Amino acid sequence: MTYIVNDACIACKYTDCVEVCPVDCFYEGENMLVIHPDECIDCGVCEPECPADAIRPDTEPDMDKWVEFNRKYAELWPVIITKKDPLPDAEERDGESGKLDKYFSEAPGEGG
Repeated sequence: MTYIVNDACIACKYTDCVEVCPVDCFYEGENMLVIHPDECIDCGVCEPECPADAIRPDTEPDMDKWVEFNRKYAELWPVIITKKDPLPDAEERDGESGKLDKYFSEAPGEGG
């Protein structure tokens, strides 16, 4: 098992999760985070830290696409280990549906 970040993170990018991760397996895009599934040790400490409920175990239904999505972008984006402020419209976008098609950016974040 591993944990993944889904589209609930897009346009919010809360980073509470990165501070509790013992193996630094979060990677930062311009407007979301992902978890490298091969680095995640399945400890689960990040899941309850996410205000947007964007971190889920890969054992839930239909998670295969998210595992591959997270793997792809974790290999392209920089690692993030320091908590940052969420995106300016995070509260407005939290819980919104269809965020992958509306807002997703492949651009990397700053990391750090």
